Amino acid sequence: MSLAGKVAIVTGSGQGLGLAYARELARQGAAVVVNDVNEEAAAEAVAWIEADGGKATAVVVPVGTTEAAKALVEGAVAAFGRLDILVTNAGILRDKSLLKMTDEDFDLVVNVHLRGTFTCVREAFAYFKANGVPGRIIAIGSPTGQRGNFGQTNYAAAKAGIVGMVRTWALEMKKAGVTVNAVVPVAATAMTKTVPYFAKAVEADERGEAMPAFFRHDLGFGTADDVAGLIAYLASEEAAAITGQAIGAGGDRLQVWTHPEPATTDYREGGWTYEALQERGAEVIGAHLQSVGEEFLPLPAELQPEQAPAGTSGAR
Repeated sequence: MSLAGKVAIVTGSGQGLGLAYARELARQGAAVVVNDVNEEAAAEAVAWIEADGGKATAVVVPVGTTEAAKALVEGAVAAFGRLDILVTNAGILRDKSLLKMTDEDFDLVVNVHLRGTFTCVREAFAYFKANGVPGRIIAIGSPTGQRGNFGQTNYAAAKAGIVGMVRTWALEMKKAGVTVNAVVPVAATAMTKTVPYFAKAVEADERGEAMPAFFRHDLGFGTADDVAGLIAYLASEEAAAITGQAIGAGGDRLQVWTHPEPATTDYREGGWTYEALQERGAEVIGAHLQSVGEEFLPLPAELQPEQAPAGTSGAR
């Protein structure tokens, strides 16, 4: 197994995507530190990994603070003697449109996703550098951070920030031989279960059946296990040359996201004054406007969600 002898921390791994990542890392030979705020969920995740024949321990702490990050690294070293891999998956949602979003809604999401990634990565990198470990860091992004999504100001800011930090860290960690990448998963989660568009895919998954090819291939939407292989690969020696990248995974699809590049470049001697932009702004800027948000393909008729009976509400 390519990860035999390695030790990994996976934050937010009591359930969902994080649990899938932790189990896959363990299947490939790594000992895993499971992290969650729910002690029962963390214990159950450890039990799953051990039932699979792997090694795991739990550190129950909410990520965000430096103290939590230290507890995770210290927990890995105390349980397994070292640390080689960090996956920063922990997160929460507080979705609301801008005028309804409170300061608390914003701060809670940014604290867990963005600050939690920062503090955990800082602590892990300090360990890697001090001990000469060519570590692997995998931060979890989102399509929302790449493209935007209605009602997710806080989440979009955090996830876009994570990718920005990854690019910066790749420069700072190169000399130490540590790689850092962002993974952008597209998979069935508790959130997608509430979206009618994905209903047929989620229903198939819950029945233990393969999702329809439209979702897996055309949309690149699949299960948590479809993303887990990429996490384990990026943690391996085979991925030693891959760093500073944002890589998408979902269903049958794998994507390497581009770094932001200018869509067009133009020059004007003397600079772009208000008058000059009045004259040429529509030509230079307007002709190269970029789309925002994700645009989903029309659902085939057989995959349309079932309509709620007349007189009832489909909202949940």
